[in-house]
Amino acid sequence: MGRAAIARSLDAAPAKGRPSKTAKQAVPQDTVEATLPNLDRIIHEHMRLGIVSALAVNDSLTFNELKKLLQTSDGNLSVHARRLEEAEYVVCNKSFEGRMPKSEYRLTSAGRKAFERYLNHMEALIQAARER
Repeated sequence: MGRAAIARSLDAAPAKGRPSKTAKQAVPQDTVEATLPNLDRIIHEHMRLGIVSALAVNDSLTFNELKKLLQTSDGNLSVHARRLEEAEYVVCNKSFEGRMPKSEYRLTSAGRKAFERYLNHMEALIQAARER
């Protein structure tokens, strides 16, 4: 099974919950190596995965909440959040509370779908590794 066929079988997995039994069975034993290039590299990076994961379970989080939760610097969070914004996975609403700027981040529907696909890919990789 080629990479394109593997990607199609993984993308065919249900968006919610675990991949279907059919999708799991369609993944051959050598898929762990073959599927890695199909992972969403935007989400796969450690800090961006943290941001997307945090936003997936919260309606929205402020810059300071994300910074504290992820234990990172202003610059690091800013760079990775901007990358997610450019990919249209995250939207940032800027406002003021008194004289203090407030940046509030929210996962977009495209971001939620990309995160679901990423989780499905990871579940398929885990399943393939366990079957070895």
